[in-house]
Amino acid sequence: MFYNFVTELQITQYGLRQRHMGEKIIELENINPVEILGVNDRYLKIIKEYFPKLKIIARGNSLKVNGTDEEIERFEDKINTLLLSFEKFGRITEKDLNQILTSDDQVHLQESSDHDVLVRGNNGLRVKTRTPNQHRMAESSEKNDLLFAIGPAGTGKTYTAVALAVRALKNREVKRIILTRPAVEAGENLGFLPGDMREKLDPYLQPLYDALRDMIHPQKLLSYLEDGTIEVAPLAFMRGRTLDNAFVILDEAQNTTKKQLKMFLTRMGQAAKFIVTGDITQIDLPGNQKSGLIHAVHILKDINGVDFIYLDASDIIRHRLVSDIIRAYSDENEKKSN
Repeated sequence: MFYNFVTELQITQYGLRQRHMGEKIIELENINPVEILGVNDRYLKIIKEYFPKLKIIARGNSLKVNGTDEEIERFEDKINTLLLSFEKFGRITEKDLNQILTSDDQVHLQESSDHDVLVRGNNGLRVKTRTPNQHRMAESSEKNDLLFAIGPAGTGKTYTAVALAVRALKNREVKRIILTRPAVEAGENLGFLPGDMREKLDPYLQPLYDALRDMIHPQKLLSYLEDGTIEVAPLAFMRGRTLDNAFVILDEAQNTTKKQLKMFLTRMGQAAKFIVTGDITQIDLPGNQKSGLIHAVHILKDINGVDFIYLDASDIIRHRLVSDIIRAYSDENEKKSN
């Protein structure tokens, strides 16, 4: 009888522990809560429908949750998976949200969270593909020696390309990196800028330097720049050269003429990888000149070993307003063309 009493008491206590009501505050650190909770808390409403037994309150970057310990633990698992998904792909869609909420398999995403890391940069920075199209860029670069990455500003095409180049250098797949851009004025005049030609051109190359500084220690980067392991130069400096054992990136290719782009592409030497990036909606060439990038899309698309990846507004990883701004301009252009 005593044994039965103790056993019943233990079971009752266990049951009470399972039904214990608790409170948890979850901080959404280093992220805009809108990315997880949706505009006007649209995603939060879906989450609340999935957890009807919990009381969930969003305040700033915090989520206050009241309910049973078991439900709170399930809620934490789902939020952590959402954060991992956002870190991996740079965005959360309603489809992603519903899949994560209804799936019981949390392990695969967590185990694969480092799968898309391209290179480990400074201060613990993990440079990774953050959208499906960036991931396609990485896969295509491994299979093809010439890759065109075309898309609007903010889609990470240049940053991803530089990361792929740095990875190839670190893995000793190439002996050097060459980054180049056409020096085309976007509304300003080079002749009126102060300094010598190098100082005039450096602002055009600054985005490439910025990406390199994220991925390579400053002293090492300086050494690479001094000994020519990494070269950042305007497109005109490529003329007459053969680029062997190199990972070469041409950025802002929409501002090349047909002759310039042909000149660049024919610099490809043995054991070389080329990536050409550009945004065909932001062409700064004079009105009477055709973009070499648009021309290349038409004449090179059927060549084996050449691939084209098209990024779009869904790949934008800058401020959330950038996507809306680009769509607004795109809609206006479509109205004008109709």
